[in-house]
Amino acid sequence: PMFAGMNGSAIENFSCVIYNVSFMNCTWQAGREAPEDTQYFLYWHYSKSDDTMECERYIKDENGRNVGCRFKNVMTESENAYFLVNGSSKDSLIQFYDEYIKLYKIEILTPPLNVTVSNTRKFPGCIITWQPPLTRHMESRTCFEYEIKIQNK
Repeated sequence: PMFAGMNGSAIENFSCVIYNVSFMNCTWQAGREAPEDTQYFLYWHYSKSDDTMECERYIKDENGRNVGCRFKNVMTESENAYFLVNGSSKDSLIQFYDEYIKLYKIEILTPPLNVTVSNTRKFPGCIITWQPPLTRHMESRTCFEYEIKIQNK
């Protein structure tokens, strides 16, 4: 059966975030009904590639159980990434968890680059300029929107 394993043994609250252009952290919590000796393993691949990779740097809790993964050199151009977290226990079968995630949707963008403020003589006020933030997935820079908040004059 597709969901072989004890009910409530699969991981919960799986989430990932991409930051500083190419780093990604994924975290999860152990299943509420999972035996104490359950260990979890994360596998993933891009939709355009057949290579399934296991996490290289697990985040562990105080009991040594894998509760997350740190990635570097993540490419966000890919449409989808497939994540699978399965578990093993000597006591029982553990259900797996899987999810497709569009990576660009979980990216925390860096601040705009080269922000400059210059006074103008022609009219009262100033000119503020900037460049778009660093990211790997943006083909067009026209979809960025910015809001300027001036704290004091």
